[in-house]
Amino acid sequence: MSKTPSVLASEIESLLFAHGEPLTEKELAQILAVSKSDMAPALSLLRARYQEPESGLLLLEKNGEVKLATKPGNASIIEEYLQKDREATLGRASLETLSVIAYRAPVSRADIDAIRGVNSSSAIRALLLRGLIERQENPLDKREYVFSPSFRLLETLGVARVDALPDYEALSREKNLPPSSLKDDGLSEAFKEI
Repeated sequence: MSKTPSVLASEIESLLFAHGEPLTEKELAQILAVSKSDMAPALSLLRARYQEPESGLLLLEKNGEVKLATKPGNASIIEEYLQKDREATLGRASLETLSVIAYRAPVSRADIDAIRGVNSSSAIRALLLRGLIERQENPLDKREYVFSPSFRLLETLGVARVDALPDYEALSREKNLPPSSLKDDGLSEAFKEI
């Protein structure tokens, strides 16, 4: 049984929202188990939906890739929100996530989640917004990213290299970072000033 264009449009919208990065029409068709020709009517529905004045989103399209974005008219409210987010102090979850990335880089979000035992999406987003971590395509799996400390983090901490962080040799090699090292043993201590 084939999917109607409206059902397919809903699924595409959900995937683009959850993924947050561009996906090719071919990737979307494969994920949704439909033909590439089924994509055209669904994408047309999304284009029409986002052209409505009350929509806050638009569909970006380039070289066979599609991505959701916010409408330029909403830029000021988004910038205000993001500025407040950047100015807020880092919470415990962000400090834990930053510790995992600093000591285990390059590390995928799935590995960060496994080490911390919880979803780290919000913490990763906060760290990316502040420029404390960098995201690169995972050379082992092109569908995901790996995260590493940024030069800004090193500059902020006053260390020339990542391996100059406290207890780097021991903690970077330890197979499983114990939760206590992320919370109480001072691993996050180096990051408290951020």
